[in-house]
Amino acid sequence: MARFIARRLVGMVTVLFAVSVIVFFVFMVVPKQNPAQTLAGKNATPLLVKSIEEEWGFDESLPVQYGTMMKKVFTGDLTSYKPRLPVSDRIIEGIPATFSLTIGAAIIWLFFGLLLGYLSAVRAGGWLDRFLTGVSIAGISIPVFLLAPVLIYFFTNKLEIFPNGQYVPFEDDPVEWLKHLILPWITLAVLSIGFYSRVLRSNMLDVMNEDYVRTARAKGLSERQVMTRHVLRNSLIPVITLFGLDFGATIAGTAIITEVIFSIDGIGNYAAESVAKFELPPIMGVALYGAFFVVLLNTLVDVVYAYLDPRVRLGESASS
Repeated sequence: MARFIARRLVGMVTVLFAVSVIVFFVFMVVPKQNPAQTLAGKNATPLLVKSIEEEWGFDESLPVQYGTMMKKVFTGDLTSYKPRLPVSDRIIEGIPATFSLTIGAAIIWLFFGLLLGYLSAVRAGGWLDRFLTGVSIAGISIPVFLLAPVLIYFFTNKLEIFPNGQYVPFEDDPVEWLKHLILPWITLAVLSIGFYSRVLRSNMLDVMNEDYVRTARAKGLSERQVMTRHVLRNSLIPVITLFGLDFGATIAGTAIITEVIFSIDGIGNYAAESVAKFELPPIMGVALYGAFFVVLLNTLVDVVYAYLDPRVRLGESASS
């Protein structure tokens, strides 16, 4: 297991290096205009452009320029220029809001997705299965930019149950923190609830036909024990992989629309504002931040997968 984890860590570092190189070329090399002018933003003075050229060493070779960029990223010296603020500070400030949004939504979509998928599988073909299938398909079909305004209209404007977004830090007021995040959580979770329920239902129906499930029934185990110990447990392994990918992608950027609609001052909102203003350093910083979390969570999923299914790590050891 230790060798498996070591190989995954080496792979994670390699992927992050490749992503950083791609980010460097996309933002610094591919554009035809002066990269210092791009970094400075619109209506930048010649003096500012000149200082950025010297600061980033754009008269040096590409490897030196890449090293300068990565040095700025790791030392926290990557800054936006209008106004001149550290990108890392702004990302760190937005992490609590983004994590509160994504973790809460992930708990909701995982719990209800597994619950609906399990009920659909054990009642396959019945009226409950058909009803939950319709609910799941409806959830998958509703886009975030449509669901969010509907929830705000009914639960904020009409019923006045929940506030219209914003973010209240947990340490300031836990109750207000919860009330302000319920609608964003629901908005972000609905699509995944439907998708996860369909995935789990399909996995469970496949596993029910396996020989070891029939053997468990032949041994006299109750149907509940068969479904939970054998069918559900083995059906969850692909779901864990899917969850790691989705959770990493949500932290990395798919929560942007939700943060913007509900005015949550997180990293996604910061990225949207930076794109609107075409501030290149924040866009670069957020892209690298997102890549880090996607790769990290994928690595963790691989480790958990190997722990749950030893055939994964044994297969790699045999191939190597």
